[in-house]
Amino acid sequence: MSQIDRITSPAAVRAASPEQLTELAADIRRFLVDKVSKRGGHLGPNLGVVELTLALHRVFDSPADPILFDTGHQSYVHKIVTGRAGDFDQLRVRSGLSGYPDRAESEHDWVGNSHASTSLSYADGMAKAFDVRGEKNRTVVAVIGDGAMTGGMAWEALNNIAAGKDRPLVIVFNDNGRSYAPTTGGMAERLAALRLKPGYEQMLGAVKGGLLRAPGIGRPMFGVLHAMKSAIKDFFLPQTLFQDLGLKYLGPVDGHDIGAVERALQRAKGFRGPVLVHCITNKGQGYPPALADEAEMMHSPAAFDPDTGKPLAAGVRTFGQVFGEELVRHAAIRDDVVAITAAMSGPTGLGPFAEHYPDRFYDVGIAEQHALTSAAGLSFGGLHPVVALYSTFLNRAFDQLLMDCALHGRGVTVVLDRAGITGEDGPSHHGMWDMTIAATVPALRLAAPRDGATLRAELAEALDVDDRPTLLRYPKGAVPQELPAVRRIGSGDAAIDVLYEREAPGGVLLIGVGVLAAAAVEAAERLADHGIDATVVDPRWVLPVSPELVELASEYRHVVTVEDGGRSGGVGAAIRDALPTDADVLVLGLPQDFLEAASRSDLLAEKGLTGQAIARTVAGHVSGAARTPGERRRSGDESRSARPEHPGR
Repeated sequence: MSQIDRITSPAAVRAASPEQLTELAADIRRFLVDKVSKRGGHLGPNLGVVELTLALHRVFDSPADPILFDTGHQSYVHKIVTGRAGDFDQLRVRSGLSGYPDRAESEHDWVGNSHASTSLSYADGMAKAFDVRGEKNRTVVAVIGDGAMTGGMAWEALNNIAAGKDRPLVIVFNDNGRSYAPTTGGMAERLAALRLKPGYEQMLGAVKGGLLRAPGIGRPMFGVLHAMKSAIKDFFLPQTLFQDLGLKYLGPVDGHDIGAVERALQRAKGFRGPVLVHCITNKGQGYPPALADEAEMMHSPAAFDPDTGKPLAAGVRTFGQVFGEELVRHAAIRDDVVAITAAMSGPTGLGPFAEHYPDRFYDVGIAEQHALTSAAGLSFGGLHPVVALYSTFLNRAFDQLLMDCALHGRGVTVVLDRAGITGEDGPSHHGMWDMTIAATVPALRLAAPRDGATLRAELAEALDVDDRPTLLRYPKGAVPQELPAVRRIGSGDAAIDVLYEREAPGGVLLIGVGVLAAAAVEAAERLADHGIDATVVDPRWVLPVSPELVELASEYRHVVTVEDGGRSGGVGAAIRDALPTDADVLVLGLPQDFLEAASRSDLLAEKGLTGQAIARTVAGHVSGAARTPGERRRSGDESRSARPEHPGR
């Protein structure tokens, strides 16, 4: 019987013997490899926090003592300890077990977080709340990695946490030298130096015990040794950085030694104030294929063979790969092109650029705000920066995009991967807010490539813009088959690609944004089978709305926009606003809601954004528009101006 079968709550972990804990840790690692191998998920981060999580639940009384996991992708072990091991067969599937903490799943999940550098702010607020309520016996615990500690928000929180001298709050600094990839920056270099000397803390502890037992000279000699220890530690990592803030510092501790971590946490808990416990761990611990993966330590693999760690499915060519290759090509021609990422060079496609042009590549850590303003500074210095992020993380840098880049007319190109629906990572990672954000930024130009060819063309056009920010966005997954234009209206970056047309203008104009242009073409073909003529266009640069598109739309009775972003304030809304008030415009997109974890194809179908669903909706709209206003009111089908965001609420 696996030790995991005995774990129904943290109480079972607290009752376990040291031998049972060792066996449980091994069982958890085997369990994680087995379950994650079936459908993918965050493996490496969870393998690295097994002993650390067990120690946390032995020392603290969750949920009375909240345990918060920064970013949250390393919470699988926490889920096992809190009785959810039986749900792992449904990990990261619709209505199944979330890949992140989820308040709806368990009382032990206080925060459904999955963006980095937030845990300390949550913890600060909770500790203050418990203080106000007089609940002095509760301790808030935040587990944050060295990657997340590169985010400015974490340091803002530290500044406030330290002010609460008598508020019990324990920060567990999980230091493994990595975020997605190896952590970069000045602090990371100091931590790396210390990490190479993990034995000195144990050595000093052993010497301390011997000296204190020595008669006469033991205690004075220990004082000298303690001063030397502090000097040595300050050389490698200025613990005074934390202590001067008012934080008690403990460590470093071997994060894979349950007993050592437990003792450090007990000391921290007893302090009854803000304490930082520095634990050194190995991402991917205990699974050789993960440890051998130097690039990512199997951070978030797709389904794989548990025996070898090799992926089960062949890799696909992604938009990120096309972008990365194309940027390297431009950099060879233009020495002013530089690249920035926020701790995600590999996933965003910038790995080849970093390899070819290391002196023109900047990984700023998990600091999207800094990335955008630093990019503005690079442009002031005569360079053209390209900032590559996940779409969902642009949300964090909106002010910098607006005030630091756009207000100053900076030629900064932002490339967003994982735009639209991303799938199994759930509501925090769906990149459905980017076009709504972009539409509010004056002068910003937004392109949504529909395939690899248009990505290459639009990237080249973006790099030639030096008086305003440009933004390119595309989804996760394989690059779709190329969708050539049948003809082009206009020229240059103002051109509109006509992808499908039947008969003369006058019927329906379908405006497909990005990869949904293919679904719009399919819809037009289906409409033709039902006697409805439609033309499909891809505006390429979809924001701001071009005069050419407004002129073209005036030739049609019905205008339908199709996008995989939020309907409110997105591209369709901008097109509707640019047309005369009496124009018949139907905006199809995603509801402005937090969509659950599910496959991209399933969610697109559910939200009415497949070719078949679009055709059905357009046919119904055209039929309804042909009736008199009185007939529409009697049937409950209101006018376009009253219900611009049909369907799919």
